[in-house]
Amino acid sequence: MSAFLPLLDASNGDGALLTALSRIGPIIVPYTLKSSFDVPQTATRYILLDRDSSLTADEIVTLLDQGADKVILPLALAKDIIGVVPAERLLLLLDVANVSAVSDKIRNGMSGVLIKTPSVDVDFIGSVSRFFAGSSVHVLPVDSTSPPSRSTIRALAGAGTILVIPTPLLTLSPTDGRQLNVADAFLANVSSDRPDGLFPTVVSSHLEGGRSLGLVYSSIESVRESIATGKGVYQSRKHGLWRKGETSGATQDVVRIRVDCDSDALEFSVVQHGAGFCHLDRPSCFGEVNGLSALERTLKSRVISAPEGSYTRRLFNDPELLRSKIMEEADELCRARTKDEVAFEAADLLYFVLTRCVAAGVNIADIERSLDRKAKKVTRRPGNAKPQWSQKSGESSTTGARAAEAPKAAAPPPASGADTDGPIRMRTYDLAAASPVQRAELLRRPVLKSDEMIAKVKPIVDDVRTRGDAALLELTAKFDRAQLTSTVVRPPYAPETMELTEDVRAAIDAAYANIYKFHKAQAEQGTLSVETMPGVVCSRFARPIARVGLYVPGGTAILPSTALMLGIPAQVAGCREIVLATPPRPDGSISPEVMYVAKLVGASAILKAGGAQAVAALAYGTETVPKVDKIFGPGNQWVTAAKMLVQNDTDALVAIDMPAGPSEVLVIADHTCNPAFVAADLLSQAEHGVDSQVVLVTVGLSDERIAAIEAEVDAQARALPRVDIMRQSIPKSIIVKTCGVAEAIAFSNDYAPEHLILHLENAAEAVAAVENAGSVFVGPYSPESCGDYASGTNHTLPTNGYARQFSGVNTLSFQKHITSQQVTADGLKGLGPVVATLADCEGLGAHANAVRIRLRALAQS
Repeated sequence: MSAFLPLLDASNGDGALLTALSRIGPIIVPYTLKSSFDVPQTATRYILLDRDSSLTADEIVTLLDQGADKVILPLALAKDIIGVVPAERLLLLLDVANVSAVSDKIRNGMSGVLIKTPSVDVDFIGSVSRFFAGSSVHVLPVDSTSPPSRSTIRALAGAGTILVIPTPLLTLSPTDGRQLNVADAFLANVSSDRPDGLFPTVVSSHLEGGRSLGLVYSSIESVRESIATGKGVYQSRKHGLWRKGETSGATQDVVRIRVDCDSDALEFSVVQHGAGFCHLDRPSCFGEVNGLSALERTLKSRVISAPEGSYTRRLFNDPELLRSKIMEEADELCRARTKDEVAFEAADLLYFVLTRCVAAGVNIADIERSLDRKAKKVTRRPGNAKPQWSQKSGESSTTGARAAEAPKAAAPPPASGADTDGPIRMRTYDLAAASPVQRAELLRRPVLKSDEMIAKVKPIVDDVRTRGDAALLELTAKFDRAQLTSTVVRPPYAPETMELTEDVRAAIDAAYANIYKFHKAQAEQGTLSVETMPGVVCSRFARPIARVGLYVPGGTAILPSTALMLGIPAQVAGCREIVLATPPRPDGSISPEVMYVAKLVGASAILKAGGAQAVAALAYGTETVPKVDKIFGPGNQWVTAAKMLVQNDTDALVAIDMPAGPSEVLVIADHTCNPAFVAADLLSQAEHGVDSQVVLVTVGLSDERIAAIEAEVDAQARALPRVDIMRQSIPKSIIVKTCGVAEAIAFSNDYAPEHLILHLENAAEAVAAVENAGSVFVGPYSPESCGDYASGTNHTLPTNGYARQFSGVNTLSFQKHITSQQVTADGLKGLGPVVATLADCEGLGAHANAVRIRLRALAQS
């Protein structure tokens, strides 16, 4: 982002100045002037509405649909537009005297603010910037008739704000008392750590998706000329100003100049002409062009050089042939099954699509510009397919050749607004027809990009670790949309916060009793003691983990069951401090169901926060949130990434229960299964979220029997309240056909599901063959729902294949085991020589000495 933003003024319509300004960042255009000046097409535009504007919400949306990047609107209009337009597209126009009048709702519904102030007081504006923490803050001095100094721009940037400068105060000529040179303003906050004062500059290709062309250096003088002329001008470290292509003809048109995040380097986005950027007559100093850019270059050359009668020439000259090839390849892409097939067919389709574009004089940059315009639209089309492409099929997915097709990777969820009349069904594959590679593909979950997520949550975790409660309150307002005055609720809990209907209270009480009974039986009360040899007694005893944090998700469902599953084993284990964390509701309260469970399990505190910020508070502690020793509980990818991050921080000294991923179930069904029961079990897991994993493994079932299960899935899903979620999770799920129970169990063991349900003739006997699963549900009357709520087992289970290495949460998860040994004098006489010999073998003389000094003392006595 530039250190300043220009404000277009009616008195200054200098076309050259506007073109230059469009190269370095957004331009603020008053609504009354939006059609008065020819602002360059490449310019980023912020439309400014004054306080007298009478535009409706629909008219503001139209401005954004027509290409405005943001709209700056007064408080009176903001109240009606919040919730209609994404926050990142809105800036609030505000007089500095009215800052305190901005409500949290308004502040959270905007991406930033433009503050009009009579003068520039950096310290005062810095305090205003802190009030709008997390938002962009722009400052417009309203009565200024002279240009700001570079030091003022730099000081405001240091305070986290951006100065707005009316265009009459800007010039392409040298700075004087009346006007500030555009380059001087642009570079005001840019510094160099080089002795020669030059700025490292990355040159990238605008037409090739930002591909790097080379690294050069810039000076204030070279940047000033580039901004004014729109040509690539740099600073040679040996020869002074270097006007790229002046002698070679390989000139550059500058599209955009940007400053990096540390304000010590530049990027020039250019259109490169001639042989290329490199002095070796190559497009880039970093090697040849590849990918789509290389294909585009090849096709452009073939427009000119392809021989008459050749296939390529026919594609360019025969629109119907090209249309047929595009339609053919699009159809083959839709039919592709494996990841490799999808990539192969997509490449073919892109070849013919680019051929069509090149034939019409369209380049990749034109396509990207069109995509950018579409992305800026606030108004969305329904997204339905045209009639000729919306053919519906009622055929079973298990018939014909489909059943033997190679498995494919999970498809992306359907777009919002997609046809809601099509069948809700899974994909079917025959394990007997699958190669080892294809079988492995069936076992894969969607890739969890943990490194990317950890990088995203780290700033949140660091903020809470550094600023404590202040950061926690801000992040809760930002992510949970709840304005809190305190972060923690402590007992005794107010009765009005736990008001429940009698049936819900009775259900929670019954579930509590069952779960407590099962987890109480798991607790280790006594000490294990073994005399390993005469006079040598080894012992092991359990102690509770003193302080535990229990994360109870909020999100798309209220989960008192998770509070039970985590709180009861902590209570049974005897943990001294139980801190329950859960996202607050918009009014700042916690659901009464969770509050009631917190009372039952003896929670010592309830943290009203969710996401990565809650995990950070539990891991490091804040002024009011107790630090814990171990964090338990499921959550979304933000919670999971935060748990993984803090457990690897030695300063946090915190453990976690297990890695987590999307919920999943694998159902094995044979000829005895009830299709309605099987479908219900699949859907009970599919409703958790669009990324839930659902697998049905059939044992010798006919196509007709499988079709009956699919029909039940479709019918039951349509009658359930979370059908929109299941429309996305079920199509990503699979049916795997096997020939026998042994083959089905072997597949399940390789998959290692979170939940395994056995709809088998001799289900109890099959349990002995289960090696990897979080929890097993045996027989037709053991739905997974029972384990989720009240049978007694725990529902916090390993996902994503981690059932190979991890157990589900249990009472022992909340205990640690300490060993002890007591050796008598006679015992040391027998054990000591063994220990000394091994210590000598390892070269650890002090270890051996600790034994021998005692043996000598015993010998002397």
